[in-house]
Amino acid sequence: MTPLRIHRLPTAIAAIALLTTLSVDPSSAFAPGANNKSPIQSLPTRSQTANTIFTTSTSLNALGVFVRKAKEADVRKYCQDGPPESVLSLLQKIKDSSDKDDEVELPTELQTLLTKRKGTITIIAEYKRKLEGSGFITDVLDPVLLSPVFREFGAAAVAVLADERTGGCTYDDIVAVVEEQDEALGDVPGPLPVISSDLIVDEIQIAQAADSGAKAVTVTYGVVGEEKVQQFIKDAASLGLEVIVNVGTAEEAQGAVNAGASIISVTGVDGSDNKFAVIESLSIPEGRNVCTIANILAKDNKALEEVEEAWMCRDAGFNCVWVSDALYKAGNDPVEHPGAIISTMKAKSSVKYASPKARSGKGEGAREYLGDILM
Repeated sequence: MTPLRIHRLPTAIAAIALLTTLSVDPSSAFAPGANNKSPIQSLPTRSQTANTIFTTSTSLNALGVFVRKAKEADVRKYCQDGPPESVLSLLQKIKDSSDKDDEVELPTELQTLLTKRKGTITIIAEYKRKLEGSGFITDVLDPVLLSPVFREFGAAAVAVLADERTGGCTYDDIVAVVEEQDEALGDVPGPLPVISSDLIVDEIQIAQAADSGAKAVTVTYGVVGEEKVQQFIKDAASLGLEVIVNVGTAEEAQGAVNAGASIISVTGVDGSDNKFAVIESLSIPEGRNVCTIANILAKDNKALEEVEEAWMCRDAGFNCVWVSDALYKAGNDPVEHPGAIISTMKAKSSVKYASPKARSGKGEGAREYLGDILM
């Protein structure tokens, strides 16, 4: 590790220590949209399909429709403003590939990194500039500060929530994280792959992600459905990108596998048992491997229940956990910083014999436990 990186790590932790305590409860599962038509009218895309109407009376699903429409408006504006030539070139490559009947070979680098031997768990650390209920915290959580923390403390990949409304990030943040990770080339640990975590509604977003240096994108099954998941997997593969399909039910999980997904992430589901119920009955074709990710929701307290849930997901058979707001919930605590949470989730501890939960409900026991693991 170069002297520069030796300096960066404590700088990042010091910055994290300036945060005020945050209580978060992220909502990452979106309901089916009201319209499958592409928001892009000015570019020759394949997404101009027939409308499919979904109706609902629930506020959650109504919010999902609103979010989808907002994203479609964002993409439409992006196209009207004139995407860079580099993005248009990649979009044309997707279109050329879709016009061919040849099978596209799916990349597997990320899937391999996330899938380790039984009894272990890998970590995807999600970077964001905004947390629910906390406003923007850009001055503290700068990507060039947190990116090396994720790497040095053992994350397998970094995700960037590239939706400005929900995470405060843009594709420029993906570029920043990719560039910081590339600086670790030749070091141990080396660069981590970067995932573009966005609400994908059109293939131009896949081209954006590739242009930004991402190695994978997320696609939400409940938003686009099986047919579009299958198409987006092919589109991404034509640019050398992998796809993580977000699912919230057993039916969606099976639909994702049927569409060709090799990585699925259970999102918007609380509790390890409920998460496992989504994947336990998966029917996977012979000769195929599917990496399963459990998205850990932050609890509305100062305890470390998320760490225990990660261990329980590991023991249930998940390959990986996706951690976002839980990394930052401890705020100004010098021990429960994002790196400590990552390291502790990876620890080969048993829920039966050790618990990171705070006995008092305020974190004291958990902090002592974290300190023991990190020593």
